[in-house]
Amino acid sequence: MPRITDPVTGTPAADPTDAAAHFAALMRLETDCWDVHTALRRTKPGFVLIDVRSTEAYDTGHLPNAINLPHARIVERTLDDLPPTDLYVVYCAGPHCNTANRAALRLAQLGRPVKKMIGGVTGWLDEGFDLVG
Repeated sequence: MPRITDPVTGTPAADPTDAAAHFAALMRLETDCWDVHTALRRTKPGFVLIDVRSTEAYDTGHLPNAINLPHARIVERTLDDLPPTDLYVVYCAGPHCNTANRAALRLAQLGRPVKKMIGGVTGWLDEGFDLVG
């Protein structure tokens, strides 16, 4: 019979240098609902927030100040309609959805700086924040 190891300690932790590099990379690629909410309270949050869900989903409720651009419509021409920015932040329905990953990949391929808001609409609501629209 195979020996059952502890799922937490059965695999050794990464070297602290490797762990630091990993988590630093995540911070460059992702943001969270709380940080987006805090930034949206400023006059100039420093990014364009893009809801990459369908127009129908957006119309049922979205984050304040979010622009709707379904991920399949992210092409150079549609980006010309967006305000100039140093950063785009994308979100979708929630952790069960990879649409934000698809959108972030497409924006990056088009040369745009991008972060994904982890949690999506589900995370936003879990934090107790309201949707608009």
